[in-house]
Amino acid sequence: KELIYTESDLIITPIIDNPKIMKLMPVRFDLKTLHIPAHSAEKLLSMKDMDWDDFLHQICSLLDSVEKNTGAARSKLNLLYYLCTVAVHKEVASKLMSSQLFPVLIQQLRAAVNWDIRAKVARVIGLLTLHTSELGEDVPVSEAIAVLTELIRENFRNSKLKQCLLPTLGELLYLIASQEGKKEHPRECWVVPLAAYTVLMRCLREGVRLCHC
Repeated sequence: KELIYTESDLIITPIIDNPKIMKLMPVRFDLKTLHIPAHSAEKLLSMKDMDWDDFLHQICSLLDSVEKNTGAARSKLNLLYYLCTVAVHKEVASKLMSSQLFPVLIQQLRAAVNWDIRAKVARVIGLLTLHTSELGEDVPVSEAIAVLTELIRENFRNSKLKQCLLPTLGELLYLIASQEGKKEHPRECWVVPLAAYTVLMRCLREGVRLCHC
């Protein structure tokens, strides 16, 4: 009880409007410009296999589309906002993580022209990783870690970008560590590149603050 309740609880007020603490903006998507049905997590889980595959195909096709103009980029961002809202459901996150969507997200992280899209893709990957309860043996998490590591290294002087990418990298490393503890033998697609540890140590030495964007 002495550790739980302290006198400071009565005299110290919460930190309000501290500019050093970045707050997450609430995730909202525009239903009118989503281009796919805005199914809830419960609806997604109740889908038949064929309907689920069709739904995933629509999402992957939209993400693979080229950002020809501002409108196309905005539509892709809107789709990513929607994915953020369903990725917080554990069963949905596990299904999406083990689906064809995950490699498409990695590809977008690597090749998207718009950095806002890359940042939101990283956020979706981070949320999926955080809420996934079981990691499939063939999920290419090593590739995701390699891409994140390379992006952080290439943009090391850009603090804002690092703060978008580092939390996702950390979530992936934690998921691998927790899942490998359940397995007798490590999986090849879960191998962590040595460069990831090098980048993390460099960030720690320079005192990078981690926060989701």
